[in-house]
Amino acid sequence: MILQQFLLLAAALFSIGLYGALSQQSIVMIMMGLELMANAVIVAASAYWYFASPSRPDGQVVVVVALVLMAVDMAIGFAVTTAIFRRRDVDMTDSAADLKG
Repeated sequence: MILQQFLLLAAALFSIGLYGALSQQSIVMIMMGLELMANAVIVAASAYWYFASPSRPDGQVVVVVALVLMAVDMAIGFAVTTAIFRRRDVDMTDSAADLKG
């Protein structure tokens, strides 16, 4: 595969994630859209580093760090969502509007 195909895949993933994050009202579905957008950024970055300098491992390290940070971020987000749902029985963004700071 060539770099343009990887970037096209990343753009498609980002577009689907953006549509999912903007069109849904469920907190879980919004987080899934954000997950897709983060995956698209990781695909684009890893493809760029693979084609720019395949012999250097620093790009791979950045991708692994980004994956770990994304997993931690989503785990915390799902924990907060679960806590809100258990406490107030709310799973839609419109119902949780009074939580903003």
